Amino acid sequence: MSKIPGGTSIGLDRVNALWPRDLRDARVGLVVHPASINCKLLHAASLFYDAKKFNLTALFGPQHGIFGETQDNMIEWEGFRDPVMRMPVYSLYGKARKPKPEMLENIDVLIIDLQDIGARYYTFIWTLELCMQACGEAGKTLMVLDRPNPINGMTMEGPVLDPAFASFVGLRSLPVRHGLTIGEIGLYFQDTFHPDLDYRVMPLKGWKRKMWFDRTGLFWVMPSPNMPSLETAIVYPGMCLLEGTNISEGRGTTRPFEIFGAPFIHAETITNVLKEFRLPGVKFRPLAFKPTFQKYVNTLCHGIQLHVTDRERFKPFKTGVAILKAIHNTYPRDFSWNQPPYEYEEVNLPIDVLAGTDQLRKDIESWKDLDEMEQWWKEENREFEKTRKNYLLYT
Repeated sequence: MSKIPGGTSIGLDRVNALWPRDLRDARVGLVVHPASINCKLLHAASLFYDAKKFNLTALFGPQHGIFGETQDNMIEWEGFRDPVMRMPVYSLYGKARKPKPEMLENIDVLIIDLQDIGARYYTFIWTLELCMQACGEAGKTLMVLDRPNPINGMTMEGPVLDPAFASFVGLRSLPVRHGLTIGEIGLYFQDTFHPDLDYRVMPLKGWKRKMWFDRTGLFWVMPSPNMPSLETAIVYPGMCLLEGTNISEGRGTTRPFEIFGAPFIHAETITNVLKEFRLPGVKFRPLAFKPTFQKYVNTLCHGIQLHVTDRERFKPFKTGVAILKAIHNTYPRDFSWNQPPYEYEEVNLPIDVLAGTDQLRKDIESWKDLDEMEQWWKEENREFEKTRKNYLLYT
């Protein structure tokens, strides 16, 4: 994709011009993943290694690794020493998810350059939260190099997390689809939970809240192995709910989260049931597939592919809930909720930590009307907007 004239400039592209004078010659730790690239597709690690205004002394990587090398979810990885840069690479998804004090000894500033997806389940914002905790305790500065919310910065959807269901897919109260950039989320966390932390944002330039990623002029690089495209990100706020069930969410295929199924599903039946919900901006197509890993590996599954026809009207969370309701009601003997553990949570059901509440599951189990269900999370969104508006950096 060529860069759109006057398009978005990300925080990484503005570091040299806007680097703070008080941090001149600072020792820097950098939290990155494969999508930590600039407008010329150069990776942040190499750019920071060659920088003159500060000194890169350590690298950190979140879930899926610094290179995106761990394909499936919930696969830990351990740190190593980079042979070229001759510095430590620390894992924040292994024996530690929160940086240990010894990991921060050789740095003055921890910089986070991670492409978020705009959904609360996506764990990079929780790596940010744990890094904020560690930096606050160690007296270090934390800076976020901001990046766009790829599914726009206006729309919210889904329940706001109940702290009783906190986990690594939701440590603080946010809606499922939050409509914030990672820099704005950090402002909310800092103001609400870490008031003594020296927190800074290297802001975007030229990004408007209504923009989707394909209008920014930026290159899409997979931030994790099962997020291959913007189309995946658009459906993810609803389709990730299937991780809490025995239904395949399409991992192990070339269309993760855009397709779903199971051996016991009759595709045409579920397609017809879903049509009855009259969901906006989406069409459903029956299909069959064999996952190459994860649920039902090498087993024929029948299900559906989602085709988003109008992303402005499409409601990913409501659509995901409709799919759960359709399968739960049609195949009550075959459908089941997965049991813990899930993302380090040993007690609460995976579906409850994903939803951030047990109300969603209980409503599905009691066959509650979908539109009635939507009303309670809409009300939670209206209430959260009173908080959210205080941290918006862009119009």
